[in-house]
Amino acid sequence: MRALAAQFSNYLCRRRTGVNLRPRNFSSNNVKDELSIEDEAERKVGWLLKTLFFGTAIVAGYQFFPYMGENLMQQSVSLLRVKDPLFKRMGASRLARFAMDDERRMKILEMGGVDGLLNMLSTAKDDRTRKTALNALDALSHSDEVLASLHRAGAISIIRSAPNSLEDADVERFKLSLMKRFQDQRYDVSS
Repeated sequence: MRALAAQFSNYLCRRRTGVNLRPRNFSSNNVKDELSIEDEAERKVGWLLKTLFFGTAIVAGYQFFPYMGENLMQQSVSLLRVKDPLFKRMGASRLARFAMDDERRMKILEMGGVDGLLNMLSTAKDDRTRKTALNALDALSHSDEVLASLHRAGAISIIRSAPNSLEDADVERFKLSLMKRFQDQRYDVSS
């Protein structure tokens, strides 16, 4: 490896200066200079190899992620049906992250994610589970179709009946945000 680095270093030095470097007498200064040049060349080759590796990993990730996206959404919706609150929170937090645009929100609605989140919210026994469910519902409610589906499923009464948290103000913030969206769309929230 050192020989390859030395050759690469000589190539780079010749290229920069335009001078052909010839071997010199081995004095202590020349040995130190050659070692520092070798170290510099090894460092450059190392960075080049790291860049190639990470570039390849990024390209491969962009090729395979679209296929994993829909499967992950389906798995996340399935996690909402499990009894363990930890898995429910994991599924809901994933759905909140997936709900970036209307197409994904509609896909989550078609997979039954809205019904799962409403069921999760109505049966939640701790604040963290309620907060995660409300966060996911809040992220999904940015789509008018999903908001209409929430209204048809009786989300207003479920959201209102969710108890407020004394320790976490985000629960109240998500509830108010959802109720405001319902009011903005002219749904009756007084019931």
